[in-house]
Amino acid sequence: MPQNPMKTDLRLLGKVSKLYYERQFTQQEIAERLNLSRPKVSRLLKQARREGIVQISVLHPSGTFNELENQLEETFNLNEAVIVESEVSTPQEVILKEIGSAAAGYLHRTLKDGDHIGVSWGTTLNAMVNALPARDACDVHVVQIIGGLGPPEAEVHATDLCRRLSRQLNSKLTLIPAPGIVDSQKSKDVLLSETHVQRAFDLFPKINTAYVGIGAPTPTSVVMRNSDILSQEELRVLLDQGCVGDIALRFFDMRGTPITSELDTRVIGISLEQLRQINRVVGIAGGPDKVKAVYGALVGGMINVLITDLVTAKHILTL
Repeated sequence: MPQNPMKTDLRLLGKVSKLYYERQFTQQEIAERLNLSRPKVSRLLKQARREGIVQISVLHPSGTFNELENQLEETFNLNEAVIVESEVSTPQEVILKEIGSAAAGYLHRTLKDGDHIGVSWGTTLNAMVNALPARDACDVHVVQIIGGLGPPEAEVHATDLCRRLSRQLNSKLTLIPAPGIVDSQKSKDVLLSETHVQRAFDLFPKINTAYVGIGAPTPTSVVMRNSDILSQEELRVLLDQGCVGDIALRFFDMRGTPITSELDTRVIGISLEQLRQINRVVGIAGGPDKVKAVYGALVGGMINVLITDLVTAKHILTL
């Protein structure tokens, strides 16, 4: 009596699947061993998946949050979301260190020869630079995208951040030799006419990746720790207009709409419109004070890669 062809097929599907998935044979080796063609082996393996003979499960390692990352990516049309572990009780300094370490890993993984990297300022970017291992990059150029803010000797100062990042990457470096905010439009116009300042601005269209901190306008924020950056009265005016956050001192509300104010005329740095022209903008921020700011940056399309912590990510998805 002839053998049932269905049983033969099932046996063959099981045989091919075991050789490929359990014994690590290549498809070519299976074809030679079982006297099959290479395309036939490929078709059998696909059929084994369809029939449920082979079932593949991806086990997420402890401390990774792939499903939540996927949800952020789909909700906000992101290229990638990276989430680090955190709890409600986790101190902010620990969150910053973990996010900075993840951002350093992301930069190291995605860095390409010839990249022009724009860098803003802030504590989270400082944590990223501190965690970044040294690497010789080929024809990479680091560009400061906002003038200096706060004391020049501070680690979060944009100039210092860019210098240290460039040193770690052994890259070219272009700085903005000017403060990030000045007293008047006239002072800004004078500084923008300087050759070295203009050289940095001329490079903005060449930037293909930007790393930016996302600020929140709170009385305890980095911006408010130094009265030379923003006064309490200026903060009040911004809050009255619905401000929830800023990137490089460009403020926006919960809908991601830029807030136009007199401050804009005094900031020496990249605009939100210029930022949106950059192919990849990596927003790095976390902690309870940053939830609305990160949300605004996401819905406003200012960033397309987000590196944050677990608690912040969950809160963002509830807004």
